[in-house]
Amino acid sequence: MGMEKITMPQLGESVTEGTISKWLVSVGDRVNKYDPLAEVMTDKVNAEVPSSFTGVIKELVAGEGDTLAVGEVICLIQVEGADEAAATAVEEKPAAAEVKAEEPKAANKPRYSPAVLKLAGEHNIDLDQVTGTGANGRITRKDILKIVESGNIPVAGAKKEEKPAVSVQQEAPAPQAEAKAAPVKEVSIPTMPGDIEIPVTGVRKAIAANMLRSKHEAPHAWMTIEVDVTNLVEYRNSIKNEFKKTEGFNLTFFAFFVKAIAQALKEFPQINSMWAGDKIIQKKDINISIAVATETELFVPVIKHADEKTIKGIAREITELATKVRTKKLKSEDMQGGTFTVNNTGSFGSVQSMGIINHPQAAILQVESIVKRPVFMENGMFGARDMVNLCLSLDHRVLDGLICGKFLARVKEILENVSKENTSVY
Repeated sequence: MGMEKITMPQLGESVTEGTISKWLVSVGDRVNKYDPLAEVMTDKVNAEVPSSFTGVIKELVAGEGDTLAVGEVICLIQVEGADEAAATAVEEKPAAAEVKAEEPKAANKPRYSPAVLKLAGEHNIDLDQVTGTGANGRITRKDILKIVESGNIPVAGAKKEEKPAVSVQQEAPAPQAEAKAAPVKEVSIPTMPGDIEIPVTGVRKAIAANMLRSKHEAPHAWMTIEVDVTNLVEYRNSIKNEFKKTEGFNLTFFAFFVKAIAQALKEFPQINSMWAGDKIIQKKDINISIAVATETELFVPVIKHADEKTIKGIAREITELATKVRTKKLKSEDMQGGTFTVNNTGSFGSVQSMGIINHPQAAILQVESIVKRPVFMENGMFGARDMVNLCLSLDHRVLDGLICGKFLARVKEILENVSKENTSVY
């Protein structure tokens, strides 16, 4: 068979590029089919890339930290049983081999990922006028976002000799800077003895890129509603021990919130939508993304068809997804298809927060901490009640205050009517 190529896989339905976070093999290593070759990070998942062949690693085309488009070559493998005559021919003609290896550089044809082309088109950026910071000068999505943030949009058709290429490596070109000047740091912060520098790599880099994209593209607005969950707390606490004993997993407050939100989304499907440039897509399935964090990473697995599940079913799935995250067994399909995100910020004591929307969804709801507060009662007295804030961030291109207010009011109504008499967890 000869030399075979391993390419960047598509690790998600909307993923267009991936970053090599760590090579697990070196040149000269023998690998079997399905052996892991590298750890790859995207804005949706961390995963290992398996070998499609049995053979010997001949070249690592991409380096650690390099971002490549889906389908681009990341390494070359000499497959076992390769034609030895072909190898001999290469040895007899080294000059030809060298010329062939240089051809891609000589051609110097720029390659752009779909994400880069899309962003450049949306902001009318002439890619010929942009200097990339990726591998071999490749322009990355981060480069385009940096240009948009700076406001220094390169004009299409501008002559390079008259106007230097826009460099994303610095905030603004210095008066005497040359087009090929050495890269400079985006931010220069003096360090003092005892300061610790933490490289931004892996999932943290993906989170940063996705959050930046969301804030740049989606005009955020916020709403908060206060909910009295005294009856819910009483009901859950009265059955939690028996539930754990019978089912083997915890009945959390969060499961009640996810169920109520899924029910309200079914009644207000406009909230379950996404912005698609020239149209808004209202999703049929209600798939709730939930944020699950470790000490250093954040993942957003999905509860599929949450509106069709019982509170018990949702509680089980929350437990299973959280366990997958902490044992590093979460798969890319576990994070695909989300239509609305619910974030359990109350788990660490927060009482009010404004989440950044999980692109390309239209909204994210923060479920804050349940706290006892004195509340004015209908009988004219004050009483201690269990209260919780629900904080909604919305994409104002897709949603308006009226529909979001109705949606939150419905979630409030559902939660305040949870009780032993009219609510079943099964």
